[in-house]
Amino acid sequence: MSDTQIMTLTDTAATRVRSLIAQNDGKILGLRIGITNTGCNGLSYTMDYATDERNGDAVVDNGDFKLLIDEDAIQYVSGTEMDWLEEGLQSRFTFENPNEKGRCGCGSSFHV
Repeated sequence: MSDTQIMTLTDTAATRVRSLIAQNDGKILGLRIGITNTGCNGLSYTMDYATDERNGDAVVDNGDFKLLIDEDAIQYVSGTEMDWLEEGLQSRFTFENPNEKGRCGCGSSFHV
């Protein structure tokens, strides 16, 4: 399944992903994005290196890398923008998800 509208990346996030892939000698196809049931609000994002495409993945092709959205996560992340944020001593990927109905106080989980 291929759909570039499932998720988008800011330029800052794309630059960070490229840096992470380069640190792995180009053996990585991209990032796998998923959802897990956890936290005080129910759902949390998962992210890992992807070395292959799986049947049912939604693929966001950024030219030199791909975001592979797990089939079970597609309904939760459709329309989400991924960003890379650096604040003081903290740095992390963030997700601006239009499907979220609420987020826990610490920001680690959400519900739709």
